[in-house]
Amino acid sequence: MQRRSLSALALASLTPGAAHAQASLALHTAGAGSAFLPYGEGLAAQLGRANIAVTVRQSTGSLQNLTAVEDDAAALGTAFLGSAWDALQGAPNAGGRRHVAIRALFPMYETAFMVAAPAASGLRTLRDLHGKRVGAGPARGPAEGFFRVAAAAAGIEPVIVSGDPAALAEGLLRGEMDALWQGAAVPIPALTMVADRADAVIFGLTAEEVAEVRRRLPYMAEAVVPPGTYRGQTASVTSFAAWNFIVANRALPEATAYAITRAALSAADPRAEIHASAGGTRAENARFNSVLPFHPGAARFYAERGVALAAPPA
Repeated sequence: MQRRSLSALALASLTPGAAHAQASLALHTAGAGSAFLPYGEGLAAQLGRANIAVTVRQSTGSLQNLTAVEDDAAALGTAFLGSAWDALQGAPNAGGRRHVAIRALFPMYETAFMVAAPAASGLRTLRDLHGKRVGAGPARGPAEGFFRVAAAAAGIEPVIVSGDPAALAEGLLRGEMDALWQGAAVPIPALTMVADRADAVIFGLTAEEVAEVRRRLPYMAEAVVPPGTYRGQTASVTSFAAWNFIVANRALPEATAYAITRAALSAADPRAEIHASAGGTRAENARFNSVLPFHPGAARFYAERGVALAAPPA
């Protein structure tokens, strides 16, 4: 399978443009209701306009996508960098298998994490949440896991309330908990709901807390949310973010990887041309990947744009 894929891609890479359409790539995303699927569909359309044929395939998410890319030179995947970190290490949730062939192409969007609380509560910092009831998304889900790390970094022990983000937002508005922690592409829908319907404050972490989270989770990046992102927000919010990237196999021909990266990052308004979540699909955000080596084809594109990379090509 991989030899056949390589032959087709090698032929396509000889003449960027029309030849790219001859070798259809598989873009592994996630299932219905996920953020990866509509992004992938929009990306496929964007690449199609550059005559690069991509077929979207649904999956269970990042870890399955990373394995598909590891095993197939004609596969692309949407991937959370935290899952990529686990795959590189051969962590148990990655099947105990060290993935060695996956390479980064370009950034999709960041998932930033922050807190909403009623303004009247007086809660303004992570440390204020010690002993408080805090909604943190579905039980044992990613948001809860990252909140536990943030709480440990701040030295606090909150009471975690589990549930669907929208239901937790409603619960906060009814006074059933003290605060709501969430992570998503900014602006975070559940926090927007709270800020739009009540007098609320949105806050994140201190610089020291962010540094400690990043020490514990090296794939995280600093996030700064500008004033005005949420109703009533007058100051920047500093927190940490988990980035999602499009990944490819290292055996993908360099010319093909270059053409894909260039086509995706040529969108003048990625929110309109790819998907509403694609605001982060810009060349300058490639610097937020410090986990995966970049594919040499992608690295060539960034070098031409003068973008410094934290992770070297390989």
